[in-house]
Amino acid sequence: MTTENAPRLGYIGLGNMGAPMARRLVDWPGGLVVCDARADATEKFAAAGVAVAATPAEVAARAAVISVTVLDDAQVRDVLTGPQGILSTAAAGTVVAVHSTIADSTATELAEECARHEVELVDAPVSGGAPGAKQGRLAVMVGGSATAFEAVRAPFTRFADLVVHAGPVGAGTRMKLARNLVHFVAFAAAAEASRLAESAGLDIRRLGEVVRHSDAVTGGPGAILWRESTARLVDGDPWLPIMSHVRDLGEKDLALALDLGARLGVELPLARMGFEHLAEGLGLRVPTSDRSST
Repeated sequence: MTTENAPRLGYIGLGNMGAPMARRLVDWPGGLVVCDARADATEKFAAAGVAVAATPAEVAARAAVISVTVLDDAQVRDVLTGPQGILSTAAAGTVVAVHSTIADSTATELAEECARHEVELVDAPVSGGAPGAKQGRLAVMVGGSATAFEAVRAPFTRFADLVVHAGPVGAGTRMKLARNLVHFVAFAAAAEASRLAESAGLDIRRLGEVVRHSDAVTGGPGAILWRESTARLVDGDPWLPIMSHVRDLGEKDLALALDLGARLGVELPLARMGFEHLAEGLGLRVPTSDRSST
């Protein structure tokens, strides 16, 4: 199963994310075997000299480290535990990485089932989308043992430029859910900002240009995620003056946006929530008098 100490890899699920990720493993020194329920999904891999398996069981019989990128919890379960699943043939010591975003409880349950077959499972969801996969610039959040993490780290760096060991099984999924909370709440805020801008007679496409430009410089919402804890800041903490400055700027700008929205008749519920909760979220004490906007 290995060539020059590089394990043979398996990849199951060659959709919008799986295919570009697997393509970056085609020249892996230990070899690659791929599998997908759709025959046409494997054609380009076969043309490139990659081995093609008909079932997950066949992949597991030929590979020591297997990535799985399928649709949902049910498909992951089937790929692992179905009649033609990975666990029907996997050798002891095989490592299975689930890149699909599934419930963290599903990951821990399946890891226990794998352990009964002496197989290690890691939940390894990714962030960066299909463009990141094609460019090899994904972030992978891995939940699993230190041994399993070491087994997957090298192949993962083929399609990711950030591979994080988040903790035990389930931690990778929990980190992905937290990361995507930022993503989709920010989308909702962007939609709210667009409504305000449009009501003010602005070109919202230009607004988008400005947002993307400045986020590329500042890091966007992630720029605030540097502290080791969310505990309230105390006198003498070096973060206190920084977060206080962020609060002052944020509350001023949010108050101005709320005032503009009121004048234009545009409801801005996320802006109001941001104003009311920004200080507390930054770890700052919130006087009662500060809980309402102008």
